[in-house]
Amino acid sequence: MAAMKNPRLWCNTIMVQGLIGITRHYRSNPKVDFKKLRPMILKRIENRAKYYPVKDMIPVAYDVVRSRSLLIQGVSTLLQVIPIWSCKFCQEVYIGEKGHAIKTCHGYKRHSKNKPHEWIKGGINDILVPVNTFHLKTMFQNVIKHDERFDYNRIPAILELALQAGADFDFDHEGISGNKIECLNVESLSPNDLRVISEGTLKAWEVVRSGVQKLMMVYSAKVCKYCSEVHVGPSGHKARLCGVFKYERWRGGHFWKKAEVDDLVPEKVVWFRRPQDPVVLEDKWRSFYGHAPAVVDLCTKGGAVAPIKYYCMMKLQGLSADVAFKTR
Repeated sequence: MAAMKNPRLWCNTIMVQGLIGITRHYRSNPKVDFKKLRPMILKRIENRAKYYPVKDMIPVAYDVVRSRSLLIQGVSTLLQVIPIWSCKFCQEVYIGEKGHAIKTCHGYKRHSKNKPHEWIKGGINDILVPVNTFHLKTMFQNVIKHDERFDYNRIPAILELALQAGADFDFDHEGISGNKIECLNVESLSPNDLRVISEGTLKAWEVVRSGVQKLMMVYSAKVCKYCSEVHVGPSGHKARLCGVFKYERWRGGHFWKKAEVDDLVPEKVVWFRRPQDPVVLEDKWRSFYGHAPAVVDLCTKGGAVAPIKYYCMMKLQGLSADVAFKTR
């Protein structure tokens, strides 16, 4: 009676009953033989490889590979001039003459909270965070099982994405094992040369991120919901490694979801010191300070101009920390 009084409820009830009837008919239909359908489904999966790589995406893949090499070379060169600091007990990074005094250290495995950082010299991996993944033999191969995890090499996820997109390059030259590309000698560089290198490095950073975003619109990439594991391919692997990189789980199966650009090319956001800020950023004025991706902060300290899209998070026009406030 309630369904007759409410026409919308009545329509929904009819639709649900119809769907249930269709499902029952489909399950009870003796003509459907899934054993015969399985070879057809597998054949369709194999035929998908005919459409890959997409020709229009091949130039984008090469641009990503070339820009990645220039990015690593530029960051390595700038790090010889601009000091970088890394916390001994957490993943905090700061670029400047001295480390900041903001109490945001959470300790090893987050055992503490709001502690001062203990700074040590940082390196290129603190700026360009390595993200490695399994190198697939073919794009549509079988899912990697746990016992097969040592049969596949681990390479940077950006290069794996470019390989699946049709790029062909020398593995040793591109630094497959990590961010290992020779840098320039800074002793013979003038301030103008340093500015040019900073601008080129910043441009390469933007090309890499925009190129990866374009490739991920065509090629699939997965990231685990509970850890930092990334897999480039139509489906995730079955290696039980979840929890090795973070503390949530331990040697469990991954829970895959669609990856974003930040999963393959992490920004590594750091505190940004503006010209009006003190030499050492203080904890009590932390709400005044801005942030910036580590590569952007490094390049701006080398003389480059940051893109406009970062101005909001950098708080370039914000007040200084030592402004005297009048109380009523």
